[in-house]
Formats: sequence, C-alpha cells, structure tokens
Amino acid sequence: MKSGFIAVTGKANAGKSTLVNTLVGEKVSIVSHKPQTTRNKIFGILNGDGYQAVFIDTPGLHRPKNALSEYMVQEAEGANEGVDAAIYVLACDKEPDGHDDEHIAALAKSPVPFILAVNKCDVVDAEVVPLRIARYKDVKGITAIVPVSARTGKNVDVIKNEILKVLPEGERYFDEDMYTDKNMRFMAAEIIREKALYNLSDEVPYGIGVNINKYSVGENGVTEIDADIICEKRAHKPIIIGKGGSMLKKIGSDARFELERLVGGKVFLTLWVRIKPDWRDDGSVMRMLGYDPKK
Repeated sequence: MKSGFIAVTGKANAGKSTLVNTLVGEKVSIVSHKPQTTRNKIFGILNGDGYQAVFIDTPGLHRPKNALSEYMVQEAEGANEGVDAAIYVLACDKEPDGHDDEHIAALAKSPVPFILAVNKCDVVDAEVVPLRIARYKDVKGITAIVPVSARTGKNVDVIKNEILKVLPEGERYFDEDMYTDKNMRFMAAEIIREKALYNLSDEVPYGIGVNINKYSVGENGVTEIDADIICEKRAHKPIIIGKGGSMLKKIGSDARFELERLVGGKVFLTLWVRIKPDWRDDGSVMRMLGYDPKK
C-alpha cells in the first residue's frame, strides 16, 4: 500500500484546481477564468488499487493586497510543509517570469520529489511548449517535466503515474469512499461562489464571500440551504441582485442545479445579499467565512 500528500502549487490562474479535479475524477475545487478563485487549501483524494494520493489544491501564489490575500498566500506556502511530493503548475500560455523561476528553484532544492506540470498546452501554438520545457530542463532536482492540459485531460495520466512512482509506503489517511476532506457546508458555499464568479462582472467577484446560515436535510430528503452572498461595496448589491432579482435568481438556479447533482436529491436554496464594508480586512468576517488568519 502506498499513500502520501502532494502539494499542488503555482501562480494564480495556472489551472491548479482544474488539474486536481481531473486527477481525482471529481469536482473537488471550484474553477473560473478569474485568478485567485481558490482561497483555502483543499484536499483532493485519489483512491486506487493499493494507493491513496492526497492532492493539496492551494490558492495561487501572488502579492497580497489585503488580509484575505495574506491568508491565501499563507495557505499556499503552508501546503508545502510535510508533504511527500510536489507539483508546480506552470501556465504555458504566459511567459514565465522571475517569480516562477524562484518558486521552481526552491521546490527543486527541496528533499521531496517535484514534478513540473506545464499546463494549458492545448491553447498555445505547438512551438511554445518546447520553449517552456527548455527553460527548466537543466534545473537539477526536478523529477519530471510534463506538458499537460488539465482541461482536456491530455497527459494527466502521466502526472498520476509519476506521482505513484514516488509515493511512499503507508496506510490510507482517509476512508476509501472519500474524495475530499471538506464537508457539505463548505462545498455548498464554494459552489454558490463559483456561480457568482461566472455570472457577475469583473469588478464584483473579488469582494464576494458566501456564508451558509443553514444547511439541513429534512425527513422528505430535501436539502435546505440558506446562504448570504457578502459584498464589500453598497454599489455592488444591486448588481448582484440584478433587475427584478434576475441576477440573484440566475446565480441561485445555476448553484441549485449543481448542488442537486452533488447531494443526489432536491435542494431548496435561498440566497440573500449582505454588505460588509472592507470585509477582506475584517478578521471577524473572515473567520465567519472560514478564512481564519490566525489558525
């Protein structure tokens, strides 16, 4: 039996969550085209014949601008502690910079096996991928460099096989039927936030949080969820609600559809919009939303 933890790191919008979801074969983390979608460390658990690989999805590495983003960087950097392997996800649709070089060099010098996943190879010209690989092919300490498309699944099996090669012997950390360490309240909040990210204009989502006021399953099997969408600015509230409540209804409809697939039954979802000025620098609101800067 092999088992171990694998940190999945990289800059914002590199495709880390998509890669973890594809590796695990389940939706572990929400995804969107907007950077800094992931805010917490999330475990994606891949169970197989004789192994359990626990992938740690992390927020994107970036320069923090508020207490929330400082928490996110803390989550990302802390994920590398005590792991058995690491994957750095490099988006090949953007030119690597000094920050990529610095993080890759640090991982290459660490004692754990390190795989460089050159992601989004499906959206660039054919000659770009070899250039990205060539930049790092002589860096000592990289176990493997793998061009992948987390979105289409191309070469993701190669990443999996490289991880299985280096996993140490050990027992399962989680039950065999688990694919994430997060509970249903957390998953519900993340799905609602994902649908807000997809539907709202660019200036709103970065200041959005979701708080689950109630999550219960009735005797009739219906899951009842009552949640607040929290925004920072008064001007954002009417945008989130939309004309005649149209935007809030769209977010709720999209979220309910996915939540019903997740729970395998009917969901009754109620959404509210609350204003919490500058909540991303307010420790009490951050803790209420599950972003505890002192943990």
